[in-house]
Amino acid sequence: MTVFVDANVLVSARDGSEPAKQASAYACIEHLWRSGARRLSAQVLAEYYVTTTRKLRPGLAPNEARADIDDLRAWRPVAIDGNLLDAAWSLEDRFSLSFWDALIVAAAREADCGYLLTEDLQDGARYDGVVVVDPFHSPAGSLP
Repeated sequence: MTVFVDANVLVSARDGSEPAKQASAYACIEHLWRSGARRLSAQVLAEYYVTTTRKLRPGLAPNEARADIDDLRAWRPVAIDGNLLDAAWSLEDRFSLSFWDALIVAAAREADCGYLLTEDLQDGARYDGVVVVDPFHSPAGSLP
């Protein structure tokens, strides 16, 4: 089954301020590169760029973050369009999610992902067939 990856996991793999978390995130991402069962969205790529170039200390140079994003384009990012917005608003209303979290879940559903890898939602929560997996509570080898 395909796994949708949130920006916080990608950022953690680049954030040296928490070495254990960084190693765990990196292991998850490496596993997903090998398995081929991974997706993300344009929103995730944008959040990754802003966070790694403007919020991390030390952060990435823009050209480094852009190179990462060029590589991550192989994960076939889900675009944000009117249908995705409608789906996100529905999730926001039904599950009392923040709009941004609802947009991530909607993109995971659009990409036909059974799992959403994020630390921003409750581990094990289910949203219309998408199961949240906190990568910092689940070993990389347990991912599909």
